[in-house]
Amino acid sequence: MPGSRFLQLVSITALILCAIFPSLTFAQQGSGVALTDLPGLRMLEEIQTVITDLAERAKPSVVNLFPLPSPGQPRETPGERTPNASGSGSGLIVDSAGYIVTNNHVVGDAAEIEVRLSDKTKLIAQVIGKDPDTDLALLKVTADRPLPAARFGDSSTVKVGQWVLAVGNPFGLDRTVTLGVVSGIGRENINLSRYENFIQTDASINPGNSGGPLFNLRGEVIGINTAIINFAQGIGFAIPSNMAKQVIEQLLAKGKVVRGWLGVGIQPLTPELAKKFGVTEGEGVLVNEVFEKDPAAAAGIKPGDIIVRIDGAVVDSPNKLSRLIGTLPPGATSKIEVVRDMKHLVLDVPLSERRDAAVVASVPQAKTEMKLGLDVQDLTAGLADKFNLRESRGVLITKVEPSSLAHAEGLREGDLIKEVNRVEIATVGEFTSAISRVRRSDTVLLRVLRENRAFYVVLKSTD
Repeated sequence: MPGSRFLQLVSITALILCAIFPSLTFAQQGSGVALTDLPGLRMLEEIQTVITDLAERAKPSVVNLFPLPSPGQPRETPGERTPNASGSGSGLIVDSAGYIVTNNHVVGDAAEIEVRLSDKTKLIAQVIGKDPDTDLALLKVTADRPLPAARFGDSSTVKVGQWVLAVGNPFGLDRTVTLGVVSGIGRENINLSRYENFIQTDASINPGNSGGPLFNLRGEVIGINTAIINFAQGIGFAIPSNMAKQVIEQLLAKGKVVRGWLGVGIQPLTPELAKKFGVTEGEGVLVNEVFEKDPAAAAGIKPGDIIVRIDGAVVDSPNKLSRLIGTLPPGATSKIEVVRDMKHLVLDVPLSERRDAAVVASVPQAKTEMKLGLDVQDLTAGLADKFNLRESRGVLITKVEPSSLAHAEGLREGDLIKEVNRVEIATVGEFTSAISRVRRSDTVLLRVLRENRAFYVVLKSTD
């Protein structure tokens, strides 16, 4: 059925249902109206046919996966395996030559995985590559025939409210199909993987669905189902197909995923930090540290800069920044727009290969109207060694009063204060002088190092 025709049918389905249900009541009261004569029933049957046809076309590309024990461990026979065996999950054939994508957490440490096709054929897959940062893995089986492969759609066009089909093997129930809608897009901070941009759906997803596909009504894969919220019904998450395609291409070519590296520590902008730096809340990500000899330092990015765009794409969270940089290859030159002293600058930054993730400082945001509650002293070599600091100058926090503002903001003994209100300080005298210039009820912006990782925090001075 042409897509436009289907969309027309869907758009008036609600009106049809309103007409049908009163008719059903009337028929039950002895009107003699046959069910086949109900208004709109034929149209609903056409919609139903589209969905059932889609399910039939989609199911053959979905496989059931069972990671096999490592050498030396007892290997259970298929007859002994329980339907929802630990580690079992779903996978999707993405190439007729036998390539299968699934979740990394389904594969785990297994080198071989038993694959069950829709026709009950059992094959052994080898692991081509894994990417824990997106929770994806690529497998390869050898078959005596081309395998039924799914085709990817463009996940950037996914909209909240559109219908989707999830296919997988929940609790070992092969190729279970569930229908639902997209409940949300761009979900992050779920703490499931390093790079998060999930599609949220209410299509029923259960243990065993992990690694299975999320289809749109055109039969295109728009996501790889990866997780559910255990304590909530109707909340599942899928990795967008565009992200999956990028990972698959690199795993095919290199057996691993190589990502760009900027070389900064970052943290989100709280309302207080945004006000201090002269930007709007949510406008960018605060750079709290720039690593020496890394791309950001070479390009002139500085602590206190607010990164607002990367290659024209808006940056509104640390996760978004990490994800945008992570999609770029090492050696690529990225145009990074920053706000510095309330002025916008665009810097060309040639990226290197990622060694580690950008550091996101986590600072409690509770607020109290109290004095700072800090004792400080000059940093000595002994204190630097005690608190694992590579610095030779700065003001060390030696005591934080319980229930004080500093305590509520997450500061603690051993933290090293490097800046007060954007001015570098190296001694207790400089710190005291800087604090003495703060008027009553003004805010104090501190740049703090904790075990050589930096973050900013805003304190409000009161009597």
